[in-house]
Amino acid sequence: MTVSVGYPGPPGSHSDAAASVLVPNAARSVDLPSFTAVIDAASSSEVTLGVLPIESSLVGPIAETHDLLFRAPLSIIREATLPIRHCVVGIAGSSMERARTVRSHPAAFDQCRELLGSRDVRCVPAATTADAAREVADAHDPQQVAIASAEAAVAYGLEVLLDDVGDRPGAFTRFVALAPYTVVSGGENWRTALSFVTDHQPGALFRALEPLATGGVNLRQLVSRPLPNSPWRYRFDVVLDGNVFDPVVGPALAQLRGLTRELRLFGSYAAEREQ
Repeated sequence: MTVSVGYPGPPGSHSDAAASVLVPNAARSVDLPSFTAVIDAASSSEVTLGVLPIESSLVGPIAETHDLLFRAPLSIIREATLPIRHCVVGIAGSSMERARTVRSHPAAFDQCRELLGSRDVRCVPAATTADAAREVADAHDPQQVAIASAEAAVAYGLEVLLDDVGDRPGAFTRFVALAPYTVVSGGENWRTALSFVTDHQPGALFRALEPLATGGVNLRQLVSRPLPNSPWRYRFDVVLDGNVFDPVVGPALAQLRGLTRELRLFGSYAAEREQ
């Protein structure tokens, strides 16, 4: 079987690097214009697997990925964490001091608040950090810079004006590979991702989580996200240790299903080693 992988952004994006780690045997890599395009391509089998960022060590969950995954017929089958080193890049002769416009992905803006907070600049969102670098190169305006990777700077003929501009050193982003199927295999070091919706009444979330606690299931992450067609109502995205066939996890999930209005499995997958 020929494996292809789709990722958001042109070559040089962080997702491009993640795709080569998550799908090293891909015969074809496809750069796509947006996160939504990756979901659509993987859902329609235009590509075998899609790759998206899902969590940042600086700003937490990537909301766009969580929301797209909730609506998509896809499952997480792999994860990988990459170090992220943001740079300010621009054309020759530009500088951060001269800049009036900074382009990047919104997640990168969140990760570089200290850099941007004290400067009188306009932040313009781009589909990816590599797209931002390409837009700066195309504009050829010394008053425009991008927050992107050093690889993106090389790809688009830009200079690195400032290196490692994230709010804290040692930043990481977790990426996931998405497929239109679920894979569960043997082994102890697994994780399961899912989403559920509770009734809107006191104690509903506590009752939903209680089977996990009493069953000894370790909760890795709990994220609340708004339900688009129900103002001021929320769903809860969860990552827990174990897979759906574990003797501890399986019964706990069965109880959880009976205590929630809706439960959606995002997939079980082998956990990577901790950084």
